[in-house]
Amino acid sequence: MAIGAEKNLHNIKCENAAETLRRERQKLYEDSLKEYTPVFLEKHSRLMDDYFIESFEKSKIGPVMAIGRNPFAIIALGGYGREEQCLFSDVDLLFLFEDRVPEHTEKLIKEVVYPLWDIGLEVGYATRSLKECINMGASDNQILTSLLDARFICGMSFLYSRLMEQVHKKILNKGSEKIIRGLVESNSLRHQRYGDSAYMLEPNIKEGQGGLRDYHTILWIARILSDIKKPRDLEYYGYLSHNDFNDLSECLSFIWHVRNRLHYLAGRKCDQLYFEYQPKLANELKFKLENGHKPVERFLGELHGRMEFLKQQLMMFLYEFGYDRKQPRRRKFFKHTKIDGLEVTKRGSLNFISSEKILTDPELLIKIFEESVNLRIPLSAEAKRLIKEFGYLIDDTFISSDSAIRSFEKILVAPPASFNVLTEMLNTGFLECFIPEIKGIVNRIQFDEYHIYPVDRHSLRTVRTIKNFGTGDDITGDWLCGNLYQELKNKKILLWAALLHDIGKGESGGGHSKRGAKIAKNILSGMGFKREKVETVSFLIREHLTLIKTATRRDINDEETTVFCAGIVKEIELLKMLYLLTVADSIATGHKAWNNWTFSLLRELFLKTLNIMEKGELASSEAFEVIENKKKKLLSAVCSKESEQDVEIHIKTHIETLSPRYLLSTPDHELLEHYRLYRSLGTSEFVWKIETHVESDTRIITICAKDRPGLFSKMAGVYTLNGLDILDARINTWKNGIALDIFTLKPPADQIFEENKWAKTKENLESALSGHLDLTIAINEKLSEQLDHKPPLTSRMHKINIDNNSSSFFTIIEVFSYDFPGLLYKITNALFSCRLDIKLAKIATKVDQVVDVFYVMDFDGQKVDSKERVSLIETAISEVLTAKA
Repeated sequence: MAIGAEKNLHNIKCENAAETLRRERQKLYEDSLKEYTPVFLEKHSRLMDDYFIESFEKSKIGPVMAIGRNPFAIIALGGYGREEQCLFSDVDLLFLFEDRVPEHTEKLIKEVVYPLWDIGLEVGYATRSLKECINMGASDNQILTSLLDARFICGMSFLYSRLMEQVHKKILNKGSEKIIRGLVESNSLRHQRYGDSAYMLEPNIKEGQGGLRDYHTILWIARILSDIKKPRDLEYYGYLSHNDFNDLSECLSFIWHVRNRLHYLAGRKCDQLYFEYQPKLANELKFKLENGHKPVERFLGELHGRMEFLKQQLMMFLYEFGYDRKQPRRRKFFKHTKIDGLEVTKRGSLNFISSEKILTDPELLIKIFEESVNLRIPLSAEAKRLIKEFGYLIDDTFISSDSAIRSFEKILVAPPASFNVLTEMLNTGFLECFIPEIKGIVNRIQFDEYHIYPVDRHSLRTVRTIKNFGTGDDITGDWLCGNLYQELKNKKILLWAALLHDIGKGESGGGHSKRGAKIAKNILSGMGFKREKVETVSFLIREHLTLIKTATRRDINDEETTVFCAGIVKEIELLKMLYLLTVADSIATGHKAWNNWTFSLLRELFLKTLNIMEKGELASSEAFEVIENKKKKLLSAVCSKESEQDVEIHIKTHIETLSPRYLLSTPDHELLEHYRLYRSLGTSEFVWKIETHVESDTRIITICAKDRPGLFSKMAGVYTLNGLDILDARINTWKNGIALDIFTLKPPADQIFEENKWAKTKENLESALSGHLDLTIAINEKLSEQLDHKPPLTSRMHKINIDNNSSSFFTIIEVFSYDFPGLLYKITNALFSCRLDIKLAKIATKVDQVVDVFYVMDFDGQKVDSKERVSLIETAISEVLTAKA
């Protein structure tokens, strides 16, 4: 009985120690909320140490295990071993035994670890002998890195010393090169899995590229090469300069602070910075609205900047030690520079001979970048430090000097290398010294789900994308962009425009294109460029959104659309540059802005506009001839297949029902297919044909139906009901009351059962047209079941534009809103209630925002241009948007 009571008393003491730890951790974090200090991680680790030391000293199991005969030690691993213990990070432990793991070890674990689980800590532990640790570390790099981070807590200290001695003797000394290359390879695989966190919308601040693991990789490699004990040894052993180490420490402190706050907000271990936490963190970290930049945008800009620095530090570290590629670099084939004041280091990077040389010849600050392009080797860490230190020498005289501008333009047009020299110019601060206006967009984040990259990085990616046209890295995979780029008379103009196209985003408010055009004009004029070049760059920046907006929001088969574009651009060379800039800008924005569908629209608009400009006359002068030829071809194609006289009469009658617009915009083979579809309609409500468009990864649905008011709305509702997204719709109404509508849709999410999806959709459409299915009720029921629907990331204002000027025949209605299920059906139903017929629809979705554009007429076939009706339409659509389900 006494023994049982003693055990219970001991258990209570362990629980008290854990409870004490819980209270101390809470107090430590509450204090850090008031004023965060970089030593939080170390203090937190020490609190954990205190718990384990007390548990060891008061252990009842330890003496039973005969520690004298089989010594053991408790050792911290991982982040805990590095004294980087974040709030809810795992506590990783090694119970290390000299010879073998004894039978009472499980009781020891229960005694020491279980109380920590009870207070909500995630504790991972391993029980191994010294020999097992060495054997496992030799065969598994993940175990080896945990041993490299190992730190003694309590027990028999000589065991820890022997462990580290054997790690070096039996593992590291025998194969350090292979181990390091394994670490670099796993690091690369990790980057592929988690992505570049320096750019991602929801970065993983631990595992992603630019995350804390990049720092750990530097630390592990340095420990293998030099057996460093503390992070400060990175400076003492020459891996980092004094300034770089201080910058790294500041960078890590910020990221760790963010990670701790994120853990606290999530109430658990969480390293993915999800959208929902971003505004809250910005508020807790006391970021304020500044120059129109939201607190969350300033916070993300700071974070992305820090992570970019961390990423660059790892890349330079790996390069300088020859670990940036799978095969070791052959160091004997060094390149040499002929620029006085520069040298190629033994590690194969560029550096200044001395800081005095920079003072006597400041243009070395740009010459080193030009030489980096010429020799295709990067700058050394020391060179980057000196550029930051002597950036003040880049004054107005420097910026406007002909030689400096020539050097910059050589860098601008140079083919892209494996490393981006423009990125190095940005990272060292040179770019914002040379073009001060760029400072406003450095690490400038747009808080939405559309723009992946900070504005400065996006601009550099746009430049690089253009230079990749026609190469193996051309993302478009299309010969056109490469040919156009090679044909340009002055590539520098286009690349200047690409570099500066978003410079207007440095200031608050909309209209960044017009604002940017003015800023660019001032920049280039100040550099002394000729007026013609300045005006061209300014034009490209002002109009860099024109083609993409027109392609996605207007009817590109309408002659007025292409005439409109031709009227803005006026010169063929300008059109080519504007097209290339538009493509590159969309690609550099991210996969949400660029897809095969967008590209096909943009390409078609460009070619049609180019055709008009090259002919020097409007297509309307040839329209009558084109239409008559198409009629003849259609008649001939039908009659050659069917010789009966009534067929010829039928097709002639049919041709007279077709509108000129339909005949002009529809290819010959489609005219024949549409006629055959019409012939198969008979007494059915509709017939359809579904085709797969491989190039754009879309589905083309051609529906032939008996026309009726609200037909498009019903079709849109049925697609919504079945989870099908509309990208585009061409609506043709023939004079005989037949509707021939062509929808472009995204493919169903589950393409394995695609046939079932179309069968269900057809069944729903039949029910809706016959009046047996009330779409409003059905859609609302479906939406009520979708519990996972997320609210919009940003609270954008709805906007409705009604345009009666751009088209001679139609009223164009533009609806700007954030996307929500059932949006398209609700808008089209509102238009039907306003007695409007939709003749064409363009659906442009930007993830967090949609722009739905409708070409409409009233039921009498007229434009809607009275103020009263325009106001009624705006009210009807607005009510739908604000009263969403």
